[in-house]
Amino acid sequence: MKKWIVVGAALLAGCAGQPVDQSSGVANTQADSDKLQRARAFTDLAGAYYSRAQYKIALDELRKAITADNRYGPAYNVYGLIYMDLDEDKLAEDNFRRAIDLDRNDSEAHNNFGWFLCTRGRYKEGLEQFSAALQNPLYTRPEQAMTNAGLCAEKSGDLGLAEANLVKSLKLQPDNPNTILKLAALNFHQDRLPDAQRLLDRYSELAKPSAESLWLGVRLQRKLGNRSQEAAYGLQLRKNFPDSNEARLLLAGQYE
Repeated sequence: MKKWIVVGAALLAGCAGQPVDQSSGVANTQADSDKLQRARAFTDLAGAYYSRAQYKIALDELRKAITADNRYGPAYNVYGLIYMDLDEDKLAEDNFRRAIDLDRNDSEAHNNFGWFLCTRGRYKEGLEQFSAALQNPLYTRPEQAMTNAGLCAEKSGDLGLAEANLVKSLKLQPDNPNTILKLAALNFHQDRLPDAQRLLDRYSELAKPSAESLWLGVRLQRKLGNRSQEAAYGLQLRKNFPDSNEARLLLAGQYE
């Protein structure tokens, strides 16, 4: 089934016309407006199915979107996300690039492409895409690209750049639990344990425990020498997330 999905969508994407600049977003005729609305509606549906990992249905909706308007960039962005999840790297990259070619100001496409590149170890290219996303003053979620840039920089070994981006993200969205947790982990890895504890406590005020947060709690309390707290975090991790990678690491005693 996976092969059928990839081949069918790849042929569809290959039928699209040459990229054009849609930065004005203005439809010249009623027919163009109707095509755009249909493409947007089908792409929104595809995004909803993608978020539930219903890839085949999402690809069907994207086919309809491209049939309606083969120059609608966000459809290619969702194609890229699906192919990234399916580990079809060439198709993912081709579609992200097509989305960006169609609209250089599509910050969501830049952000998603950047994350794809970082997860494939292409850190410098990924950071360039996050930078491109942030150059758009109309980008409605710059904190997302900043957080992703921070995680990408951390993966590359540039902890200073990682921290700078995460801090910038938190200034824009101070109560984002995901960013707070990532910054807590970064402080932990740099042995800034009181800062890591403060941030982890703040995370606990904003969100329910996750496997990631509990595993950080286990290791943090272990380094601080708080054995009872370490055990409490460990118990929650084993009870609530028994099949997680973090629980397996705990049971194997792999704390580093």
